[in-house]
Amino acid sequence: MSMFTRIVESLHGAKIEGLAKTFSRLGKIGFWLQVVLGSIPLAVTFFVFVFSGSISGPRSGLPIVGLLSLVNMLVLLFTIVWFYRYIGLGRRIADPGSRPTESAVLATVWTGLLASSLGVMFSMVVMLLEVGQLLFYFLAAPQAGVATIQTAGGAASWVSAVDLLSLLALLQMLAAEVITLVLGLWLMFRTTQAAGEFPTAAEV
Repeated sequence: MSMFTRIVESLHGAKIEGLAKTFSRLGKIGFWLQVVLGSIPLAVTFFVFVFSGSISGPRSGLPIVGLLSLVNMLVLLFTIVWFYRYIGLGRRIADPGSRPTESAVLATVWTGLLASSLGVMFSMVVMLLEVGQLLFYFLAAPQAGVATIQTAGGAASWVSAVDLLSLLALLQMLAAEVITLVLGLWLMFRTTQAAGEFPTAAEV
């Protein structure tokens, strides 16, 4: 009977240790992937500013696009910090003396999932607005394969490489948020698999 108890306890310990390693490993992966993918929009903006003297192209964009892009960047910064927290959470799960409760771990993962979902939503809305405005410019221009230059209202504006760089930056941010969403869902799945292995109350 005591041997059976030891076997069960070792299985429980292996399960919680595996969960701790998963949090630490995916925390590092998610953190660095977001840092790399999130730095590309900043590098693109810096590149455009250095070579053109402005971070916006000749085409006037919608004011809400800039606001949503700023919010999206803030959400990305939050998820970067949150995935860094997963690394420390993995260490706490591995330590029986500071192991949090299951509800605390699930709440942390749910917060990360919510932030990643908001980031995906903001990225998609901004991309839809940007592509929709570009489509409007192309449809309003003469459909003969000429340069898409608009002179309506006396001020000339045109689609430039800056617009494509902006879409590339948005696509990179969307990719980062989709990756964090997938990693967060996997962490949620692994946490529910280890249900019952956590203490009933936090010991810290």
